[in-house]
Amino acid sequence: MPEIADSSPVSAAQTSCWLARSRRSPGEARRLLEKLLADVPDGHRFVDVGLLICSELVTNAVLHGTPSGNRIHLALEINATRLRIEVHDARADREPVLRTSAADDENGRGLMLVKSLADRWGCCPRIGIGKIVWAEIGPDSTAAGCAA
Repeated sequence: MPEIADSSPVSAAQTSCWLARSRRSPGEARRLLEKLLADVPDGHRFVDVGLLICSELVTNAVLHGTPSGNRIHLALEINATRLRIEVHDARADREPVLRTSAADDENGRGLMLVKSLADRWGCCPRIGIGKIVWAEIGPDSTAAGCAA
C-alpha cells in the first residue's frame, strides 16, 4: 500500500558547522543549538535535554574522537517530533563506550547520560574517514528522567 504524505505543515530546520578540536567547542555547539531552537516554533521543548546531549557528544569528540589537526562536524536537525544531533569525528577506530563509573569518579558518565535521555542514539561509519555519533530526542524528553 503506498504511503500517503501528511499534508499538515511541519516546521523543520537544520544547521551545521565545523568546530575546532578545542575545549571551547562544546560551548560553541550549545550556542548554535540554542539559536536553531529559538528560530523554530516550539523549539524550547527540546532545549534542556538537547543542550546536555549536544555538549556531551561534542566533548567526547574533542577528548576522544578527533586526532590533533582534525576538526569536528556538528549537524543539527529539528522538526515537530524530534531533534537529531550528529557529531562527526575523524576517528573510525574508536567507537563510543558506555562506562560504569564509581561514585567518586570525576568523569566517564557522559554516554550514560546520553543513553538515559535520548529516545535513540548510536554510532555509524562516516563516508570518507571517521564516524558519526548521533542522538535523537523527542519534545517530551526531560532532564528530570535522569535523576538518580
